[in-house]
Amino acid sequence: MADIIHLLPDSVANQIAAGEVVQRPASAVKELLENTIDAGASEITVIIKEAGKSLIQVVDNGCGMSECDARMCFERHATSKIHQADDLLAIRTLGFRGEALASIASIAQVELKTKRVEDEIGTSILIEGTKLINQSPVSCPNGTSLSIKNLFYNVPARRNFLKSNTLELKYIIEEFFRVAMVNPDISFTFFNQDKILYKILPSNLKQRIVNLFGNSFTQRLIPIEQQTALVNLSGFIGKPEFAKKNRGEQYFFTNGRFMKSPYLHHAVENAFQELITKDSFPTYFIFLEVDPKTIDVNIHPTKTEINFLDIKSIYAILHAAIKQAIGKFNLSPSLDFEVEQSMILPPLQPNQQIRPPTITINPDYNPFEKKANPIPAPHSTSMHRATIEAWSQFNQPIEEDIAPKKTPCFQIENSFIITQSKTGIVVIDQQNAHERILFERLLDRTVADEISVQRLLIPITLHLSPNDLLFFQAWKEQFDKLGFEISDFGNDDLLIHSIPSTVGNIPSEGFFETILESLKGHPPDIKSDHANILARTMAKKLAIKRGTKLHLLEMETLVENLFACKIPEISPDGKLTMTILSFEELRKKFKY
Repeated sequence: MADIIHLLPDSVANQIAAGEVVQRPASAVKELLENTIDAGASEITVIIKEAGKSLIQVVDNGCGMSECDARMCFERHATSKIHQADDLLAIRTLGFRGEALASIASIAQVELKTKRVEDEIGTSILIEGTKLINQSPVSCPNGTSLSIKNLFYNVPARRNFLKSNTLELKYIIEEFFRVAMVNPDISFTFFNQDKILYKILPSNLKQRIVNLFGNSFTQRLIPIEQQTALVNLSGFIGKPEFAKKNRGEQYFFTNGRFMKSPYLHHAVENAFQELITKDSFPTYFIFLEVDPKTIDVNIHPTKTEINFLDIKSIYAILHAAIKQAIGKFNLSPSLDFEVEQSMILPPLQPNQQIRPPTITINPDYNPFEKKANPIPAPHSTSMHRATIEAWSQFNQPIEEDIAPKKTPCFQIENSFIITQSKTGIVVIDQQNAHERILFERLLDRTVADEISVQRLLIPITLHLSPNDLLFFQAWKEQFDKLGFEISDFGNDDLLIHSIPSTVGNIPSEGFFETILESLKGHPPDIKSDHANILARTMAKKLAIKRGTKLHLLEMETLVENLFACKIPEISPDGKLTMTILSFEELRKKFKY
């Protein structure tokens, strides 16, 4: 029997590695940007076309490469960062495995132009799918320009899995932000479709954050700093009053590398626990500096996960540092004792005389004398008259032609509405029921020819991060169908001119942030059921919540509207809106 084990060709091995390292255009942008940082660049330009599908170009003024290095950088596992295994314990650079460029070159058409300061002429290399097409001298500036054209051109199945241009550009900008934020001393320029999207000059860290996320962050940030033998912390946290309804601005960096750490994220959330509402998320930009020997950055192909030798201690230090920063800047809520109003004396008026209090005594007062009209008991005066009437009518038979709103009903636990049907007692969950009502009304408006809208006298200004703005644009068509009129105001701001009448009260900025955050679990590239997803999300946020006290008319209207729904029995997400306790069951309970 012939041997069956053999070595894979380099082209195939590189494509397999590309599947881990280059998942989408944003992955390639990340790898190229990290190379420019390692090359010591002070000026970096990113050029994107068709969300990176047709062109990704990164130009830097870094150290450049020799003719030999320019060719070697595309070989798999070729690197200048490490020489032996022990070097893995002292990594200070961003790239080190030597897989990125080899992987990219296996799935794209790559053109490299590079020149060192000491060289008179540079080197140009053209590679297509790991095949060297051309290598020649070229006249070019100092530094490196690397262009990636037609990404995944030779693996069409991978290209088909890419999302819309809007989403892919969003992912690219997120990677750009991560690199630009941690390197505020470097200038960055970002072109999209030949237009400048960002032009950022060198600055301090706070100004860099403001340049990336908008001028509103100038007043939102407070510094955090803590130096210990284990870890040095620096960066900024957002003031609690500016906590958002989505997870937009939350960043951890370790030794200049972006990382994700749910464990340390919990330390931040816990420090803000008593300062923000449960459905809000704190903003933070936190930088950790640790001894490279105490971390392992080589546990994931994308290098966004890090193992810490003593993460529990770092958790405690981070939590304490945030608490200290909050206390130092007087952000904790002050004690607010209730003041007895009768003890507050108004200031005296000019020439006002002070008169001593007088006491009036009734000598005929008899405390044992019974009054003809005693004061009613507190419980009888506090009961709402409409509720008493509902109770009195509850046992009356209901005619078949009586509309649901005329059926007596009352509320218990400020969460459930009790009413009666021909067959038994109906218990309605007011929140689930209202979600069903709003869902069907909103959904009807997405297919109706005419939409009832409420024009706002003063438009609502909505500020979004660039990523959230791109995400909103992917859903804008569905918002339009619901009856929202939203226009671009520039500088990542939106103006909301109209809202659907179903919304009722004018929502706050936080409402839209909450909606966008909820929609992030439903990628806009999935075209089916877009109307259902948005209508369900809106209904969930707008519905009357459990614990809300309702008046009799509100209860009657809700019951009437529920029974007018196409599917009144369940909420949009499949929960029961009501349950019925039949009269037959009651008879069995009482055994008659």
